[in-house]
Amino acid sequence: MTRPHPPGGPSSHLYFLAVVASACLLLHCGTQGPLQPPRLEQPEKVTNLAARQVGRTLEVSFTLPRLATDHERLTKPLEIELLRSVTPSSAPAPTSPSLKPWLTLMPDQWSPHAQEDKLTYPIQLSDQEYSQVVGENLALAVRTLARGFRHRPHESELSNLIHISLLEVSVPVEDLRAQTTEKAIELAWTVPTRSLSGHALRDLAGYRVYRSVTGKPGSFTLLGETPTPQYQDREFQFGHTYFYSVRAVFRTNRETAESEDSLPARITPVDTFPPAAPSGLTAVYSAGAVELVWTANTESDLAGYSVYRREEGGTPQRLNKELLSTPIFRDTTVLAGHKYVYWVTAEDLAHNESPPSPEVAVETN
Repeated sequence: MTRPHPPGGPSSHLYFLAVVASACLLLHCGTQGPLQPPRLEQPEKVTNLAARQVGRTLEVSFTLPRLATDHERLTKPLEIELLRSVTPSSAPAPTSPSLKPWLTLMPDQWSPHAQEDKLTYPIQLSDQEYSQVVGENLALAVRTLARGFRHRPHESELSNLIHISLLEVSVPVEDLRAQTTEKAIELAWTVPTRSLSGHALRDLAGYRVYRSVTGKPGSFTLLGETPTPQYQDREFQFGHTYFYSVRAVFRTNRETAESEDSLPARITPVDTFPPAAPSGLTAVYSAGAVELVWTANTESDLAGYSVYRREEGGTPQRLNKELLSTPIFRDTTVLAGHKYVYWVTAEDLAHNESPPSPEVAVETN
């Protein structure tokens, strides 16, 4: 028969400790703090919304918010909502327009158009929508949102408000051509004569020329602007491939818009342009040799010179095996009592040889 433990024995001590531990848990003993509410990730307000027109496309751009209003990093995916209002061009642009939702972008829709924190999203208008809003006043704003508990949206404040009036622009520039000259790649194209809506053109201000080294979409950068349908690209290198595209530019007092891209023109310039003929050649017979001196060429791609000789009525021959790096040569192969005729050519790094210099004659008496 098991004897009971006396009061105060080991079993009663352990029982007491267990009761105390349970009581502590029930009374929230220890270091546990008060329960915190879930964090509300309300994105910060967009402040640099901008837009520009390229053909029927409205490109909106702004910096994506990365912080919430509590100044902590956003952890939820961003959704984007664009809002707009349209008012007739005959009416003044309202300072507080009644904006209505226009376009909602989910993360998988806008992310391909983002580069780091900058988003440039192209909104392509249909022919019908373009015809309806061209010339009208558009007011645009954007807000972003992140979803929290139970998918509840937490919206940012509305962004800065912008106003834009779509212009009647031309169809893409056609017949873009590129050719190589010694100093530039020369571009030319046909002046557009009709608008996207088929009307006569107004407000054509010039053209913008874009260049790429790959030809891939999104790789073209602005090279320059010209008021005429020609352009010279002087910043090029022979042997490199370039792609060019041109847009027509339209301007009013308030707005600037571009046509869509022309079909690209591709060119790989080849150096087929020889140096200038050397000048100032002189020849003097002295001490059994003919000393030749001429004026140095100034081409940046000059490789060197060649010296040619013939006896009067004889066959020409090249005297130097390797190109000469300086405009000096000493011909020690002459014979006394002969008359020789000399001339010089220059050669560039692409092995283009210049026309001959003026000839000089010398007698070895």
